[in-house]
Amino acid sequence: MTQASVNSSLVDSEGATVDQQKRNWIVTTCAVGGAGVAAVAVPFVSTFQPSERARAAGAAVEVDISALKPGEKLTVEWRGKPVWIIKRTPEQIAALTKAENQLADPHSKRKPEELTPAYARNDNRSIKPEVMVAVGICSHLGCSPVDKFQTGGQASLPDDWQGGFLCPCHGSTFDMAGRVYKNKPAPDNLEVPPHMYLSESRLLIGEDKKA
Repeated sequence: MTQASVNSSLVDSEGATVDQQKRNWIVTTCAVGGAGVAAVAVPFVSTFQPSERARAAGAAVEVDISALKPGEKLTVEWRGKPVWIIKRTPEQIAALTKAENQLADPHSKRKPEELTPAYARNDNRSIKPEVMVAVGICSHLGCSPVDKFQTGGQASLPDDWQGGFLCPCHGSTFDMAGRVYKNKPAPDNLEVPPHMYLSESRLLIGEDKKA
């Protein structure tokens, strides 16, 4: 092998080594940079939404209800429970007084502190008449009632049904304020969780210091 060939081989070898080192450095730099971005992004996101552990411990949940239309329902999770947010129609609000004599606890006097905060102890069981907020768990055996918003006679419902909820497990029925009907397995109304309005369109479930 000539001296020129040897020198050429050395250059190629050294060039390859340098290129490999550059590639290693670039990969390492990108990896470190990516980790830095992740470290910054995670705390930033966590300020908007509580962690799974925080939610399980009972952290309050902020909800945007600006897109909720009359007759629609939104379900969020708080303390591992489904919380219903329903924007009632004018007809649904008006119907709340029509079946009072059929309800077991129309004025929420049973376990008032436990199931119904003071600001919800009214005919609507709510802060605002049009917005219902309730835990969607039957007070009988913990089943989740289903929506029965349509009025009139239906399977498992009376002909004068005014709209509300039916627990399919044992037949308990609730009106559009979460109040249980008489002579049903469920002993109490649906729970109204602590909540407050941060603005006209934002609800905070789990806290009510300003309510």
